[in-house]
Amino acid sequence: MLLLYEYDFFWAFLIVSSVIPILAFLISGVLAPISKGPEKLSSYESGIEPMGDAWLQFRIRYYMFALVFVVFDVETVFLYPWAMSFDVLGVSVFIEALIFVLILIVGSIYAWRKGALEWS
Repeated sequence: MLLLYEYDFFWAFLIVSSVIPILAFLISGVLAPISKGPEKLSSYESGIEPMGDAWLQFRIRYYMFALVFVVFDVETVFLYPWAMSFDVLGVSVFIEALIFVLILIVGSIYAWRKGALEWS
């Protein structure tokens, strides 16, 4: 028997969490002042003309460092559910998690050897 009344809180939360951002956008669109002057249409709204070139080149190392951090940080989060249910899952899941951790270690050693973890 399908008991739909058990999902009442879910549907109420889904509706409220969908209506609040829509109302926020609608209210801000109605209440926001609309003024299009020459300062508003310029590159910078301060009214001061920019000096020099706005193009700055960043070193790719910063992006690589951030990308490696995010990848390994997110991947280690996948270990938490496994650790919480370790006693129930059995040996096969332990071997799968061990292979997963070994892949993470090999990836971090590869990134370290390539110099992706060097900041300077």
